[in-house]
Amino acid sequence: MKKMKIENKRPPLRMLMLVTTSKKAKKAAALFQGGAVPSYYQFYGRGTAPSEMKAMLGLGNTEKTVLMSIMPKIFADRLMQKMYKELKLNTPNSGIVFSLIMSGGSSMVVNKLNELQDESSHSAGKQETARRGERDYVLIMAIVDQGYSEEVMDAARSAGAGGGTVFHARQAVNEETMKFWGIQIQPEREITIILAAREDKLAIMKEIGEKCGVHSEARGIVFSLPVDSAIGLE
Repeated sequence: MKKMKIENKRPPLRMLMLVTTSKKAKKAAALFQGGAVPSYYQFYGRGTAPSEMKAMLGLGNTEKTVLMSIMPKIFADRLMQKMYKELKLNTPNSGIVFSLIMSGGSSMVVNKLNELQDESSHSAGKQETARRGERDYVLIMAIVDQGYSEEVMDAARSAGAGGGTVFHARQAVNEETMKFWGIQIQPEREITIILAAREDKLAIMKEIGEKCGVHSEARGIVFSLPVDSAIGLE
């Protein structure tokens, strides 16, 4: 008996991420809450402006707030447009918002979000929301030992990157496995995320890998994720 192939015609879910200033974070949180988003996460990082530029502009601190949530594509498209308008993301240093395609998740969460997507799609009809077509950006993520994020950004800028955001993290490792592979990694780590033009991806990743890779003092790894849509890069 021939098996029938069942196709899921729903667009994949999106992970929406907003990187903005602390001042705009409260307004951004209200937009998330008003957008019928079930939940979101908020955490903190810092911008990567060079030290000499901070001194010249009088920037003692470049704290950034990141809001992240998983939602149907149609919700992400609408929320990105609202943020662009209400947070004025077309002005310098106001922030960026972008979405990543989700390839999977826990079944209960995915099913509930798909129900929201079906209801919203039915009420919206065939209306187009955010931009479609060719994806022009990628998210590059570099994870290095603490204190090497500036070296990451120096390498990235030399290959055409603009700015980035840095987060502190603590790595949980299997010590026996690390010894087997001959890798020594300190638990305190820094994560740098860079939104870059797709055509610059390989050059940026190569520079970071050569200057801050596993065999350097930074003991870093670097990888990239495709970005579905991005706003705030003017």
